[in-house]
Amino acid sequence: MDTSKELLFFFSALGVFNGIILGVYFFFFTRKKYLTNYFLGALLFALSIRIGKSVFVYFSPALPRLYLQIGLTACFFIGPCLYYFLKSAVAEINVMPKSWKGTLLFWAILIISVGIIYPYEYYPLLWNQIFIRIIYFQWFAYIVFSGFAIREILAKIVNRKHKTTPAEMWFGMLFLGNFLLFLFYFLAIMHAPAATYISGAVVFSFILYLVISILLYRKRTDDLFLLNGPKTSAKKIDSAEAIILSEKLEKVMVEKEWYKNSNLTLQDLSQELNITSHQLSQFLNNNLNKNFTSFVNEFRINEACKIITSNDKLTLESIGYDVGFNSKSTFFAAFKKHTGTTPLNYQLQALQA
Repeated sequence: MDTSKELLFFFSALGVFNGIILGVYFFFFTRKKYLTNYFLGALLFALSIRIGKSVFVYFSPALPRLYLQIGLTACFFIGPCLYYFLKSAVAEINVMPKSWKGTLLFWAILIISVGIIYPYEYYPLLWNQIFIRIIYFQWFAYIVFSGFAIREILAKIVNRKHKTTPAEMWFGMLFLGNFLLFLFYFLAIMHAPAATYISGAVVFSFILYLVISILLYRKRTDDLFLLNGPKTSAKKIDSAEAIILSEKLEKVMVEKEWYKNSNLTLQDLSQELNITSHQLSQFLNNNLNKNFTSFVNEFRINEACKIITSNDKLTLESIGYDVGFNSKSTFFAAFKKHTGTTPLNYQLQALQA
């Protein structure tokens, strides 16, 4: 191996190692446990494994084929992690919906089962001719979903009519980096001229060191990728407009009972109101002094209190699910936060009254 290849191998392998370290950081060492950070950590893990396979196979083709299978398996999770990373930030989702858990479990069971039944070592042609196409199609589909999830951000970046925030620009760059990574790998498997697997490692380094530069730039990294965090210095929405928006919200939440949808997101609610998710988030944070989760949970807890006082035959857990919570623990925690007591104590007080 000549000097240039040695340097390329060193920096590519170093990028993989740093990617794993950053993944560990976002999983375990951020003080505030945002769902966005978890998915970013998972995305970096999946990318690091995928890139690591490419690097080591490129420089040492005689490695066991198990490495190829591991790399392609990791590739199967890049798209979902990217999409859920962006979606959780845009829609301010901090509790993973059941549908997301089910989808990730489905992909995990599918790719692991295929790997056990048809191991790469014994079915290389099947992997190289069929499975790899399915994997890349799935990856591309999730890139399209991801682009749709941040379409408003991408439009702002392209049009330049509205000033983009640093967070919006970073999301756009991360999306672009992942798209380029897919493109280079796709061109490589299609045997396009001058397209090699190692070029993917270069794109990965671009993504990785972009994240590192953000970490060094920002003093606070716990809320690093929150698009709609509290905006204490932002202006409140005009009072007349705020009244109209408040009435619309009341109608949607009370009459249509949207709060009972356990998968309700900021984006869903903003689309129903015909405003942007940014405008709705601004209204909640600056006019009502609440974030999206607290706002929706108030309606759920108020409804739960009504049910508890009027029906003693239902279990507390079933009441939580009925009013829109997707787990018992989330319901109990939100109930105590909003009422100052537990659902059980509230029920006992209601029975004694």
